[in-house]
Amino acid sequence: MYVAVKGGERAIENAHALLAEVRRGDLSVPEIGLDQISEQLTLAVDRVMSEGSLYDRELAALAIKQARGDLIEAIFLVRAYRTTLSRFGTSAPIDTAAMTIRRRISATFKDLPGGQVLGPTFDYTHRLLDHALAGPSASPQSKSAVAEFDRSDGGENKEGLPRVTDLLANDDLIEPSPTSESPARDLTREPLSFPAGRDVRLQNLARGDEGFFLALGYSTQRGYGRTHPFAGEIRFGEVEVEMFAEDVGFAIPLGRVAVTECQSINQFTGSATEAPRFTRGYGLAFGQSERKAMAMALVDRALRAPELGEEIKAPAQDEEFVLSHSDNVQATGFVEHLKLPHYVDFQSELGLVRRLREAFATPLPSPACERRQGGAAEAAE
Repeated sequence: MYVAVKGGERAIENAHALLAEVRRGDLSVPEIGLDQISEQLTLAVDRVMSEGSLYDRELAALAIKQARGDLIEAIFLVRAYRTTLSRFGTSAPIDTAAMTIRRRISATFKDLPGGQVLGPTFDYTHRLLDHALAGPSASPQSKSAVAEFDRSDGGENKEGLPRVTDLLANDDLIEPSPTSESPARDLTREPLSFPAGRDVRLQNLARGDEGFFLALGYSTQRGYGRTHPFAGEIRFGEVEVEMFAEDVGFAIPLGRVAVTECQSINQFTGSATEAPRFTRGYGLAFGQSERKAMAMALVDRALRAPELGEEIKAPAQDEEFVLSHSDNVQATGFVEHLKLPHYVDFQSELGLVRRLREAFATPLPSPACERRQGGAAEAAE
């Protein structure tokens, strides 16, 4: 990781003061509060929590404010703060099948058990600027009215809805969900190494840059890989987080977090001994992060190429390429370190180029001239 170095302390202090002034902006405009960021810029907060690997809406909102809206800088701030926190335990795996659904759609089955739940989404808007938002907003509908309106079946909150992939698994039409008996490695505490297990890959994808995975996922759909899936199910809602307590002998609830899960249904596979069936891609992210979860599922499926006996011929299938370049904090450090002083390095290369140019400008003797000089030397002997 490349980080900034100090040089010219007074100049740096002045730069910090100027940054604070620019961050505040026009003093006649009311200062934005963390509650406003958390409640009205929810998707930005969700992304910072997801890629910062820390579920805390208030801290994510603070990071966004401090970073002047630069989400990658905010993610960096959250990651840095996260390293100062002590760890007192590990939670049990969350059960997304028991999710309290706020949004749930499937592109594979229209009439799935529990119904489609449209929820809060931009999917059905016209992408036209709403100039009414430039002024004070009208009083919104009550939460109960919104909850009733946005459900296609007009029902109440949904809990414990079966997943589409579970329905296919019951008929053995999709591969079993991959499981592992060994505890998952912690990518935040152990360095990335290759080959990486799927547990590490999914951690890397969950905290990696959304734009990077979006581009890779798009590339697989355009033929750079074998991934052109169906969106089996995308669900967004709250799940309970539990931790096993040794002193009482059972798991105790810690609270609830909002997550988005995407399970993709991909090209089928089979062999001489196994009947054809669909394969899986998986994505999970904090908050309402559908684009990230979908892109993650696309790349997850592409990275399973060796496991499924597929030829690796596209960037999204190359584990080392994908996992080594997906972290936006590392990428930012490596790119932005170019702003730091490189005076000595440049002067050495500048001197080398000048010497090479001088050598290039000096004409070499022609072959004919060399032959004449050699003949004259023989005659003299």
